[in-house]
This record gives sequence, structure tokens and C-alpha cells, in this order.
Amino acid sequence: MPMEAVAVGLATMTETLPRSAPGTSTAASRSVDVPERPSLDGLEAKWSAIWEDRGVYAFDRTKSRDQIYSIDTPPPTVSGTLHFGSVCSYTQCDLIARYQRMRGKEVFYPMGWDDNGLPTERRVQNFYGVRCDPLVGYDADFRPPDKPDPKKQVPISRGNFIELCEQLTATDEVAFEQLFRTIGLSVDWSLLYTTIGDESRAVSQRGFLRNLARGEAYQAEAPTLWDVTFQTAVAQAELEAREYPGHYHRVAFHGADGPVYVETTRPELIGACVALIAHPDDERYRPLFGTPVRSPLFGVDLPVLAHPGAEPDKGAGIAMCCTFGDLTDVQWWRELQLPVRAIIGRDGRLLRETPEWFTTEAGRTAYQELAGKTTYSAREATVALLRHSGDLDGEPQTTQRMTNFFEKGDKPLEIVATRQWYIRNGGRDDDIRQALIARGTELEWAPPYMQHRYTNWVEGLNGDWLISRQRFFGVPFPVWYPLDADGEPQYDDALVASEDQLPVDPSAEPPTGYEEAQRGKPGGFIGDPDVMDTWATSSLTPQIGGRWETDPDLFGRVFPMDLCSQAHDIIRTWLFSRVVRSHFEHDAVPWRSAMISGFVLDPDRKKMSKSKGNVMVPTELLDRYGSDAIRWRAASLRAYQDSAFAEHPFKMGRRLATKLLNASKFVLGPGAVGGDVRAVGEPLDQAMIQQLRQVVLQATAAFERYDYTTALETTEKFFWTFCDDYLELVKERAYGARGARPLPRCRPPSPQRCRCSFGSSPRSCLTSPKRRGHGGRRGRSTGRRGPPWRPTSTPYPMTRTCSTRRLRRWPGYGAPSRSPRCRCAPRCQPPRSTARRRRCRSSSGHSTTCGLLVASPATWCSCLGKARSVSKPSSSRPRPEPLPRIRRGDRYGVPSVGSFAGSAWPLHQDPTR
Repeated sequence: MPMEAVAVGLATMTETLPRSAPGTSTAASRSVDVPERPSLDGLEAKWSAIWEDRGVYAFDRTKSRDQIYSIDTPPPTVSGTLHFGSVCSYTQCDLIARYQRMRGKEVFYPMGWDDNGLPTERRVQNFYGVRCDPLVGYDADFRPPDKPDPKKQVPISRGNFIELCEQLTATDEVAFEQLFRTIGLSVDWSLLYTTIGDESRAVSQRGFLRNLARGEAYQAEAPTLWDVTFQTAVAQAELEAREYPGHYHRVAFHGADGPVYVETTRPELIGACVALIAHPDDERYRPLFGTPVRSPLFGVDLPVLAHPGAEPDKGAGIAMCCTFGDLTDVQWWRELQLPVRAIIGRDGRLLRETPEWFTTEAGRTAYQELAGKTTYSAREATVALLRHSGDLDGEPQTTQRMTNFFEKGDKPLEIVATRQWYIRNGGRDDDIRQALIARGTELEWAPPYMQHRYTNWVEGLNGDWLISRQRFFGVPFPVWYPLDADGEPQYDDALVASEDQLPVDPSAEPPTGYEEAQRGKPGGFIGDPDVMDTWATSSLTPQIGGRWETDPDLFGRVFPMDLCSQAHDIIRTWLFSRVVRSHFEHDAVPWRSAMISGFVLDPDRKKMSKSKGNVMVPTELLDRYGSDAIRWRAASLRAYQDSAFAEHPFKMGRRLATKLLNASKFVLGPGAVGGDVRAVGEPLDQAMIQQLRQVVLQATAAFERYDYTTALETTEKFFWTFCDDYLELVKERAYGARGARPLPRCRPPSPQRCRCSFGSSPRSCLTSPKRRGHGGRRGRSTGRRGPPWRPTSTPYPMTRTCSTRRLRRWPGYGAPSRSPRCRCAPRCQPPRSTARRRRCRSSSGHSTTCGLLVASPATWCSCLGKARSVSKPSSSRPRPEPLPRIRRGDRYGVPSVGSFAGSAWPLHQDPTR
């Protein structure tokens, strides 16, 4: 039975079968230990320890490449706790790993922790109440505050800050590993890596040096998206557009023929304006092209230029081009070759020194009132100055504008000119762009349309990949800069480390040919102060996990890898960046297939995020429902589709696990033996084996296309049929052979009030105390006006005692029925799992669902629980052949399974089904 193929992660199976010795027959008896009742106490910890002790998931590196299935998993960011959506994504990848093992593959399945970058630094700052200040000296005896206050952070040295980062991430990594072990991820924990470890830093620095040597990496001073909170540059892939409240201000620029009105949401950037831009076909402004206008407040002459990017129907149809307000300003500045007049610094405030292009006394005086203010305060002050000078036409109009944010930040990004490191990614080179798009076509995408997201992202790039960050905890650039006689760095003559020196920290180690005493002095050197973006390290996870350059034998056996599994939101970052690095370094894609998962949203259908506080902690769900239910829920979520979180599916998963355990008690109980399916002779058994074969084929085909959900649905449907039909039918055979227990009688231990819907005075009758109502499933009442009983798929004895004395023979069965006065259920109800609905097959074509075949095409139907007369078939309809009469059992009046052996009934008419 392919329950492992269900991929529900029933990792807690309790069958303890020893490995068969060579030459041992498969029909040998097996010793099986099945627990009496389901329990979650210590179950995951027990089996996790057993798997680790036996090396069940240890990778065998002696296998050849064609025998290995290698997986590249995204290293989760170690900052706090994982939410349920992340657990689902990693579990879905684990389903594929387990399937490939079943197919005979040796699975290379490492795990890594992404423990550097902004999320880790922010967590350390809030957890310890500190902040990094590179100007503070290192304190070997430093201890964090006993009562940390995130609002009053203590400045500490970079060395002390990095030590705290390493200390906290080590604690978080233990918790993450414990969680992944609990949910049953079948990774080889001996292959664990971290993105800040020595091996990862060496790989990252080696990859950067080779990109630099080939000209794929370069340094430039250019407009950069800047987060004023974290004081660092941000890449295009990390942007998040959000609505931001603002106002439209109608401002008058002074032209030769009168005022030229511009509507802007950022009047504080009037001092950074370098031109007014209008569409070349706009008749309103065509006479102004090439003529100057004077800016309000500051009196700076500006040209009026034409550009097709201007929108005539937006605002006044003419816009300010400032350096820099948004990405459109950057595009106009670059294409029209405009000057740079930046007034916003890295701290998000207007520069304190008055810029040199303010030549008039009125302009310099106006700027002094704005200097040093935040952009918000400067905006209010500018509006007040415009209103006082008469250059503000009317009052500001409220609006909502879309603004770029750093995905982890809470303030709008600014654009400042800084020196940064870049890697070419096709944003400015069409040949590279087309090559990377072609790489996407080499991958097998699951689902296939995710390739369009990849292609659209590459085609929409407008700049190269910015990989440097002005932070502290990360992989440093292995670069130094010599200082001239005035102590100014010579960026064009950078000193780079050799590969045999890696990993290296330029802030703590001098370059070759220099001494530490020369650091920061004229004629000496300085180290590059920046660190690599976390994606610059994560883009090399196939190389890090495969031990690139340090273990060529292992790397040759696992690269290119077979699968990467991730969510769809990081196609633009993690997936694309790995393609870029592998394209440059290996001239190939890093894996053959990409399986894309969806989000688990909160009940309001919003993305779960630790920063938003709407996450569901998986440890709570594990304690309540167990890992089996969690894995079943993860497998039931289709790849790439987003779904809202709900708790009731976990109950269903838990019930399935319990049902599997109960079925295992019967199948694997005392006396269970193995056997050769070719020796099976019972028609019922042969039919079940044939159906099982189809299930295996369908589940295998689904797994081959990474459709684990269809594999689950196919196998689970078979499992319930197996329990509801097959197990109930073979119980007589099994119990008769073992002499364990008789079939259940219809005599319950105690009387219960009759709940018939007929008659006004209920009477007492002996019905089963395990059921409420007539014939409904156990524990479920049908109510007073429901049907008096619920049909079943298995004939059960119908001898039942009623308080009335009037009994009648039931047609076709010879079993006593209820008196019409009481009309209780005319027969027993089997266990809940056997309750199945089927179409009544009486000759009358009665529409009521029924679980029994009528023994003959007589005028009686047992569907409604009483003797009911139905019309005979008309002469125009051919009379069906009468079905064989069901033979009653010797003891309980139950048709035995053997009664149908060798019958000529088609399978779809077999009453045993």
C-alpha cells in the first residue's frame, strides 16, 4: 500500500521491521509493533533520534551522478521564528526528496541558515538594546545591558556587535533545527552550512573576485536607492511599492511670458530641481522647449526640455526633474545628461551646508530655513515659504501616491549618490539580458507558467545588481584602497586579495605589502567598509552546499543540481541571482527544475510576515495536532497557489493519521505475514490489488511532474475505499481464521428511546446506544424528521427486538421488520467507516440512495426502512435479468463473503463492494 507516496509525511509509522537478510524470502513472517492508541507525547523526538542514530538520511557520496538526486533549498533567515507558510514550503520540498528515495535515488539534501544581513542586525539591536558604531573601540570585556531598551540603544564597536550577532544567531539556529527535525524533514544534518561561516565567506569572496576579474563586477558612484532607517543601499529586487498619503501642490515657476505651473507632491525638492520636463507633442509647452524658467524661492535658472516619458494628462502635464526624487528622475537625468544637485543626505535630512548653485541672497536665506530638517519637516516649511512668497496657487490637494519602500523598512526610500559595487545582470546590457532569458527556458518549471514571471522580471530590469550594503554583519568585500599623500582613497587602484587568502576581513587584516600600522594614514591603506548583500551570498548556495573548489569530487557529483524549491516571491531575487552567478561562473543553469510554492495567507488573505505580526507559530500547531497533520496540510496545498490559513484542516489530517493507525492494527496485527501477490486467488483481493496498481501509477506520474497534491488525493481516496469497503469485507475471513471475535450482534446492551419520525407517541426500542437518531453515522443525529435509517454497503444482521409484538418478514431476506406502528430502523448499522451511499438498484428505478442490492426485481424496496409498494416496470421496458438470491449466514443471518465467490456478477454489481 503506497501510503508513503501520499506524501502526507506520516513519519511516525510505528512498524519496526528488521532489514531482510540476503536470501530471505519475502513471505517470511514479520514482527510488527503497533501502538494501542494514538499519542503525540514524545513521538517526533523519538523517531528523529532513531533516524539520526541509524543515519537513515545520510548522503552516500560513493554513488555516481546519475544515481544522485540533489536539492538546493533556500536557507531560511535566522531571525526569530518561522511561520507556518515557511514550514509548508520546506515540507513540500521534503515530499519530493522522500519520493526520490522511494525511486531508488541517493538524495543530496543539505540545509543552510541565512544568518547575516539586515534582519539579523535589527533583531540584535532590539534584543540587546545596542547599535553598531564603527568609531567606538573594541571592548574585550563588553557585556550587553541587563535591561535592554530598544529606544535607547547603547553604541558599541563593530567587533562587539558582530560577536552579539553570532551569539544570537547560534541560539536561533538551534531552535530552527529542532523545528525542522520535529516536522520530519529528511535532510542530512551533517551537511549543514551557514551563510556567515568560513566556508560560505570563502565561496562568496571567491565568486566576487572572479566576477571582478572578468569584468562582471564593477564599482561606480551613481544614484542609489537608500533606506534612511537602516542607513544602507537597497537593490531593485528589494523594493516594495506602497501607498503613501500626500498632497498635490500647484507651484509657479517664473517664465519670460508668465508663470509656468507645476503640480508636485514633493515641494521640498524644488532646490534639487535641474529641469522641467514635458511631452514633445504637448502643444501647451512646445513654445517653452529650450527656454529657461526661474525656480521659486531659490531663483535658479532651469531649462524646459522634452521627453516622451512625461505624461500630458497627469497634473499640469509638466513635471520637475530633481536629483533625485524617484526612479523616473534618474532615467531623465541619465538620458538627458543633466547635472547633479542633490540636497538630501544619507541620514534622510537636507544637507546642512548651503549648496553652491544657490547664488542669490534670497535663495541662500530660504535654504537656511530648511537645512538639517527631515524631508517631512522640510516639506511643511517649504509650503509655508511658497505660501508667503505667493508662488503657491491654491491650497494643497490630498492624494494617495505609490512610493518605493525597502521591503523590511517603514519609511519611503530616498535616492542619493553613493559609491557602490554592482554585478552585471542585463539591466544595462541587452546581450546579457537575452542570455539570461534563454537560461530560463532551459529549466523545467513547476508550474510551467512561472517561467513568464522570471522572463518579465529580467525584461523589466533598469539597472545592474547592486550587491554592496553599508552594514556590519555580513561577508566583507576582499578589497583595500591605497591612500594618496592627502589621505584620499584611490578607488581606481583597488588592492584585491588572492584566493589562497580567503576568507579575509579587510577591516581587521592588512593587504599584501602593507602593515596594520599604515591603516588610515596618508600613503597607507583603508579596507572596504561595506559588506555583501545577503543575496550575493545566497546566490551561491549550490556552490556552498556542493563544496565548490574545496571538494571537487563532491561538487562534480551534485552539480548542476536537480531541483530548487522556493516561493514565488523570490523568483526575482534568490532564483534569478543564482542563475546570474551560475551563468557567469559555469556557463550553465544551477539546477534542472524549479518547483515554485505559494503563500499561506492569514485569515484576512494577507501575506504572513513576522514584521506584520500576523504569523501562526508552527510550534503551537505541532503541540496541538502533531507533525502528521502539519505535513498532510502542507501536501494538500497545491504548488504555486496561495491559500488562507484555517485550523480545521489540521483536525482532518489528525483524523487521517488516527485512521491509518487503526487500519494498521488490523492489517499488521498478530499473525500478519508477507506474501507474493501472484499467489492471491480471491477475486476480491485480486480486484483490490489491481486498483492499487492504478493508484501507484497515478501517484508516480503526479510526483514526476512535482504535483504532490494530486498524488495525495489519489492515494488518500484509495485509502478510504480500502478501509470502508475492503477491510470490512475481509473481517469475517480474518476473524474466522483467527477465532478472535464474532461478528457484532444487533442486540445493544440497553434500550433507548425510539426517535422515529412516524407517529405521535414514540415507543422504546432496542437501538444501538452508540448512535443518536436512526441509522446516522456514529455520534451524529439525523433529527426527528430525517430518514428512519441510513443504508450501508455491507449487509448486516437484521434481527432486532422491538417493544411491539407485531413482526413481519422482510421480502427477499427473511429478516423480521419493525411493526408499522413503531417503524424503527429495520436492521443494524455497521461501523462508521462502512457507511456508504449508493444508488438503489431496484427494478422500479427508485431514486433513494441505498447501500444494498435488492435481491430480486420484486415490487418491494428497502430504501425507506419500511415495506413500500412501488410500481412494476412497464411492458415497454425490458425486464432485467434477476440477480442471484443472497444466501444468509448460518449464525447471524449475514450474507457471507464466500457466498459470492465464483459468481458471474460483474465487478460493478458485486454486492461485496
